Order: sequence, then C-alpha cells, then structure tokens
Amino acid sequence: MQPIRPLPATLRHTLLSARDLLATAGPFVLLAVALLVAAYWVLDPTPPRRVVLATGAPQGAYAEFGRRYAEQLKTHGITVELRTTQGAAENLALLRDADSGVDLAFVQGGADDAPREEDADDELRSLGSVFHEPVWLFYREDTARRRLKAPRLANLSQLAGWRVNIGATGSGVPPLALRLLEANRIDPATITLQRQPQTPAVVDLLEGRSDALVLASAPESPMVQMLLQTPGIALFDFAQSEAYARRFPFMSPVLLPRGIVNLARDLPPADVRLVAPTAALVARESTHPALLQLFMQAAQRIHGEAGWFQRRGDFPNARNTERPLAAEAQRWYRSGAPLLQRHLPFWLANLVDRMWVVLLSIVAILIPLSRVVPPLYELRVRSRIFRWYGRLRAVEEAQGRRDSAALLAELAEIEARVEDVTVPLSYADELYALRSHIQLVRRRLQAQASAIAGTAT
Repeated sequence: MQPIRPLPATLRHTLLSARDLLATAGPFVLLAVALLVAAYWVLDPTPPRRVVLATGAPQGAYAEFGRRYAEQLKTHGITVELRTTQGAAENLALLRDADSGVDLAFVQGGADDAPREEDADDELRSLGSVFHEPVWLFYREDTARRRLKAPRLANLSQLAGWRVNIGATGSGVPPLALRLLEANRIDPATITLQRQPQTPAVVDLLEGRSDALVLASAPESPMVQMLLQTPGIALFDFAQSEAYARRFPFMSPVLLPRGIVNLARDLPPADVRLVAPTAALVARESTHPALLQLFMQAAQRIHGEAGWFQRRGDFPNARNTERPLAAEAQRWYRSGAPLLQRHLPFWLANLVDRMWVVLLSIVAILIPLSRVVPPLYELRVRSRIFRWYGRLRAVEEAQGRRDSAALLAELAEIEARVEDVTVPLSYADELYALRSHIQLVRRRLQAQASAIAGTAT
C-alpha cells in the first residue's frame, strides 16, 4: 500500500487561508442565503405549472380561443386546463366560487343576470377586452315570409309569436337577449322563449322546431360560420346599432362587410349592421402575476391580428372593461412585455424580474456588513498566536517565585504546542516573533538557573 503523501506546504497554507476566510465570512453568507430564501417564499416568483381557464360551449368561440391559449402557454411549460361551461354567466359564477379551481375565464360584457353588488367582484380583475362578440340573431326565412309576409325581419318587435332560442342558463346570452327585448318594450310573454344549449339549439333551428336563435360569439365559432352559409337561414340586420351602443355602454356597433364570409358566393350579399359586446379575460386577484403576464402576451398574438370586426392592433385593449384592470395588465398596456422576457427564457427572466429589487436590497445590506469581515478574519488568525502570549507572560512573571526547572518545563510545553500552530503565510512573521520571544524567556530562565546554581556552590 502506497503511503499517503502530505500536501505540499504552499497548497496546505492556501487551503488554510481559504478555510479561515470561509469560517469568518460564513455567517454573512448564511444571512444572505436566509434573506434570499425568505424573499423567495414571500414573493413566490415561480408561477404554478397548471392553470384552469373556463371557456364555454364545445363548438363556441370561447372553446376555440381556449385551445389557442393552451397551445401558446404550453411553449413555456404551462399546462392550461380548459373547463367547458355554458358560457359567460357560468364563468363568472365559477370565478366567484373560491372552491371551483378556476383561475381565469372569458366573460362577455353585460353577462351578469342582475346588477352586482359593489363587493361582489372585489376578487376579480380584468386583463382587458380581447375581441368583439357580436349578437347574431339567425332566423328562418320561411318563418318570416309566413308570419310577416316579407322576406326579412326588420325589427325585433316583429318577433311576437315566434319561437326564439336565447341560450341555456349559464350562458351570457339570456340576460343580454332579455335586455334587448326590454329595450324594445317587448313583453317576453309574447314570445316562446327556448333555452337550449348551443348545438341542440342550432339543430332545432335547422329542423324547424324553432324560428330564431340568438347567439353572442366571435365569428371564429364553427356554428356561426356554418349558419352564415346555410341556405334558408337569414341574419338580422341591427339597423339601430348606434342607438343600442349609446344605451348599453358595454356594446359597440360593428359592421359585417359584404362578401366577408365568402367572396365567391358574395356572402353576405350586403353589409350587415350588428351590435357587439366585448369579451374580456377575467382573472382572480390571487392568480400568479407571471401567469397573467403570459396570458397578456398570448392575447396579443391571438387577438392582435386583423379580423372581421377589428383592425390589426385593436385588441387586446383596456377599453370597455367592467372590472378593474389587474396590476400586471396595467403594466403590460403601459410598457409591453418585460425587457428580459424578450431576450431570456421565460422562467429565468421572470425570476430575475421579480427578484432584482430584493437582490439589490440584500446587496445594500451586506456591503456595509462585509467591511467587518477583514478585521474579523485578522482577529481570528492572530488570536491563535496571541493566546500563547498570555501563558508566556505568566511564565515570565513567575520567574523568581517558582522553581526555574518547572518554569523551563512549562516553557517547553508551550513551545511544543506553538509548533502545531498553523497560520496563513501572511501572518507567519507573528508566529516567528512568538517563537523568538519564547527563546528570549528561556534564556532568561536559564540565566537565572545558572546564577542560582553558582551561588549555591
């Protein structure tokens, strides 16, 4: 077995210096780590990897947009669970229910069944309006000819006696449709109101079991796309769209241009005026800010392009929001995506973005404290030498009162112990000074012993 070779003297002294420095600065390093851990725990900079988004009916625009959001956030390692609902009213109920697990939802303007109390939405924050959600009133042309003796429905008041599907409970359409009927002074009792979910309602309209169908959806909805191109199904023209927008602040007048659905078939054959609430992304106030930032960035990519009812860059926006804007949304509308997220991976950029103030604060605290490290280091090293001066002084002061042989023996013990003292090379002069002082005291003791021995003879 090969004998273990001792470390070279230079390396041994270097390691000794590093050990002393680490032992001296260790409490300050531990303090910095403790502050960082506490700040991380309080600020919670890392968002959860799963978020629940309430959408709407499976074939609706909310569901389609929800899938796009899930694809966008998946690139950042976030799983978006899509919760299918009847629509905006149910989405609001889920957001207000602390036990539902829903973090964000699409909410249509004017979707509340009744005016909400001031404190009802204290925990809800808007990320802004994300798209127009026009009110589509589709009706059967044969019903119009039979009941009105005209090919087209000209006014909502002409719906008296019709079978009109206004959507299932939980959707945002029923309260909106009832507001429109009330604004036209139409008694709902004069209309057979049906409340079927979207897909069965479309089937009933196509098969003649209902005369008209009210939807509120973006044109990306497959059902809307299909009905716009179905022969025998007409779309109501809101000729008073400007008046509706003045009466209902959450609505805007929009125009469906001629030919936008199908240029080759010239569908629609003329411009159609519509009224459109704006759909908003609404989140709980407790939703992690980093998730809100990702949703804002996704909203710009998903809704920012030109469409049937908007120009490029119209959405998302902070207009027509019925709830306070989330702080992260305000930040995004003011300055866009954080600078670091434009150049670094999301997780790293988010961590730095949310921790840099704390890091600067910790540095500001540690810089003054770090000034005491060199004096403490010096005190730690020199104390190994200075404590032997105390015993050396005691031996020297005992000279003449105690037996010289005993004092020399004690001095030899001190010298042997000092031989084992190790200090960094920068303090070696003090160690050698101690050894020379030991020799000085030894010579005095030896001189005293010789003098005593000479006197005795």
